[in-house]
Amino acid sequence: MKHILAAIATLLAVGAAFIVYKSDSEVHKIDEINKVIAKSQVKVNLGNDVTETQQKIETASNEEVEKEQAKKKKELDDKLSALKSKAGNMAAFKVSPLYKQKCASCHGVNGGGIIGPKLIGKSAGEIHQALTDFKSGKRKNYVMYGLLSKMDEEQLKALSDEIGSFEQKLKAYQQQ
Repeated sequence: MKHILAAIATLLAVGAAFIVYKSDSEVHKIDEINKVIAKSQVKVNLGNDVTETQQKIETASNEEVEKEQAKKKKELDDKLSALKSKAGNMAAFKVSPLYKQKCASCHGVNGGGIIGPKLIGKSAGEIHQALTDFKSGKRKNYVMYGLLSKMDEEQLKALSDEIGSFEQKLKAYQQQ
């Protein structure tokens, strides 16, 4: 049994030595390839021609750089204008702090809808009925219930009147 184990250990050692030899030869091949690449690199001295060409390039480059900068400035101005336009449309009209606090994060700054449904176009009566249904639990929505549970009837009425006026406010804003 000892002889068999010794023979297996010897075979494993020979196999490991062979693997090390093969990987070592691969490393030497890579070194040889790097040497060939280094020898094949050619350096060229262009002398005075380089200076003249470089001056021409610099002159042309300055004009091109100015044109490129003007182009990029125009692109940035266009993007900024578009962004300002979008930002202006994000809040087309003013809303109450109550709406901002309770509704805007889901229904949008002006009721256009985000994760909550669109509110623009709904009447004050529709909104008031929905709010009272959510508050009473008749309509199940835990987020709405949580937001409305501590609001009194006066706040619900003010909020539904405000939301009911969104369509008129938006039309007035668009006519400006």
